[in-house]
Amino acid sequence: MNRAKRSLPVAPLVLLVAAAAFGQERAPAPPAPPVAARRAHSATIHGKERADDYYWLRDKKSPEVLSYLRAEAEYADAMLAPTRPLQDRLYAEMLSHIQEDDVTPPYRDGAFEYYARTNKGKQYATWCRKRAADGPEEVLLDLNALAVGHKFISRGAMHPSDDGTLLAYSTDVTGFREYTLYIKDLAKGALLPEQVDKVETFAWAADGKTLFYVTEDAAKRGNRLWRHRLGQPVAKDALVYEEKDERFRVRVQRTRSRNLLTLVSASHTASEVRFVEATKPTAPWRLIAARENDHEYYADERDGRFYIYSNKLGRNFRVVSAPVADPRPQNWTELIAHRPDVMVEDLLVFKGFLVIAEREDALAQLRVIDLKDPTAASSQHRVRMPEADYETWADVNLVFDTDRLRFGYTSFTTPNSWFDYDMKTRVATLVKRTPVPGGFDPARYVAERVHAVASDGARVPISLVHKVGVARDGKGPLLLTGYGSYGVPEAPFFDATRLPLLDRGITYAVAHIRGGGDLGKKWHDDGRMMHKRNTFTDFIASAEWLQANKYTARDRLAIMGGSAGGLLIGAVVNMRPELFKVALAYVPFVDVINTMLDETLPLTVGEFEEWGNPKKPDEYAYMMSYSPYDNVKAQRYPSMFVRSALNDSQVMYWEPAKWVARLRANKADRNPLLFKINMDPAGHGGAAGRYDKLHEKAYDDAFLLQQLGVRD
Repeated sequence: MNRAKRSLPVAPLVLLVAAAAFGQERAPAPPAPPVAARRAHSATIHGKERADDYYWLRDKKSPEVLSYLRAEAEYADAMLAPTRPLQDRLYAEMLSHIQEDDVTPPYRDGAFEYYARTNKGKQYATWCRKRAADGPEEVLLDLNALAVGHKFISRGAMHPSDDGTLLAYSTDVTGFREYTLYIKDLAKGALLPEQVDKVETFAWAADGKTLFYVTEDAAKRGNRLWRHRLGQPVAKDALVYEEKDERFRVRVQRTRSRNLLTLVSASHTASEVRFVEATKPTAPWRLIAARENDHEYYADERDGRFYIYSNKLGRNFRVVSAPVADPRPQNWTELIAHRPDVMVEDLLVFKGFLVIAEREDALAQLRVIDLKDPTAASSQHRVRMPEADYETWADVNLVFDTDRLRFGYTSFTTPNSWFDYDMKTRVATLVKRTPVPGGFDPARYVAERVHAVASDGARVPISLVHKVGVARDGKGPLLLTGYGSYGVPEAPFFDATRLPLLDRGITYAVAHIRGGGDLGKKWHDDGRMMHKRNTFTDFIASAEWLQANKYTARDRLAIMGGSAGGLLIGAVVNMRPELFKVALAYVPFVDVINTMLDETLPLTVGEFEEWGNPKKPDEYAYMMSYSPYDNVKAQRYPSMFVRSALNDSQVMYWEPAKWVARLRANKADRNPLLFKINMDPAGHGGAAGRYDKLHEKAYDDAFLLQQLGVRD
């Protein structure tokens, strides 16, 4: 295979040249792009009128809307038709790096070891269990069988009862994240008659006959907790709790000790926790601490004490303990003080140990504390990690009385790996590393961690990976990604489907921009609400730094982001379009003002604490300053690829549809603008089947390579 990195001149929208670059002699004249009709529609807020000529695209049931969306998908297919041989090669390469017959590392839960397996040719996983490692396999859920008759299926949660005889699970067949709860009798292999629609979370009580579950409201907000007794009609289920504040949503779960059930009610900035004994499911639920503005806390339990992480006395959280008998804040005892440079992300309580998931300098850490003397310095240590840039996480750990912690590990060059860590001896044993066939050799790639400097002096970490030998001469193609919202950190994880890009000389980079949680709560705070523009300027600074330091050049730089990361892409191509050659936006949140004014949509009210409320004049003005749809202008834009799904429940399809339509009407260039929308059931993450996902990625990567002029 020729992996030369030489740039080829790809004339925008002239597929004859593009086809020649990919080894084809001729191509038909490019079709004309679909043009959405402009229909006058306006709204007035704060005394200002806003035109929205593409408002009509919100009518999902309109034949005209559906026809337009299909035309966009067909146009994208026609424009990329010359790359079909390349798509086939990319798909074959990606598939060659996937172990099609594989098994996840088993985890213990009660008397069984649970795992999932994939089989060659099957789109979905099958969940199974065994009583012993060499025992007979019992199939719990075969998603391939459940998918028959459906174009999409996604499994939600799955929880066996304490005695292992029943399995509660949920599935969605719409792509709209509408999960239905089922209960399966594992001995008989049959479903019980009870089924509940629109369920988010659920948990068993200790008796194996009582199941608590949370349902969502019309805006897809989990707001009601119900108690179900097996054998009773669902219509008679008891409403245990209803969350009235639309900023908050609730979830139910079981503590790892299995002693308690907890109900967490949380917004983006505050939370509170209720609990009940698992052996007394009809007892009243008690409150740990009443909600307060800007106070988040979460709890686990061990031997009559709660272990809580709370940010009341510091944004990055401290760790305390409190008696279950009286867990009010005046009874909290501090175990780990707040640290301004270390973010507490989670905690797990074992019978003898406490494990704290932390993040420092954009790197995940696992701190282990011996609970025999938890405040002693000698009782605490961090699990040592083998690389300088990586991601780690506490994996499934359902055994309470154990000295072993199961954790996961990955990096740009290390496939997903699972270790059992002896918390006493501090020795990690590799349980499984995801096989990567097809000649993968980690020594062929190199990862780096660098820092850009933002306009206000903030140091923005950037993680990179590229093939060994890629010249740093300012001519190399580079794909820069980012997210920067909700306090979610970006991780340098391994992705086998990325290898075809790396092997063709593309550098892959992640900008750990503000708005994410990479450097703690302050990093999030500095990129949300009235500081949101820092997210975009950090990304621009990262792109400029990579160009100034000769990792790439403007005509060789592609950018990519999805969902809130799609907002990032939409904002920066308005602000600095000349800085980028290609932009890829996935299910992009780009119609910020209209969406945040519509409180009937999923997520809107709760996210007033992330983006702001446009009903407030100052917040409206600030959001208007960056909203991608509202800031499209008559200027040149990069080559652009936009992907969405008709049934996306997180970012409604009309956001990217309207954005693309406005871009087409205003952009002053002939660069390609493709909008690939999945009209079949598909969700926020695209297709559900693993082979379908590979085909989607091959399609998208072909556009990327074509526009970057990377010779195959």
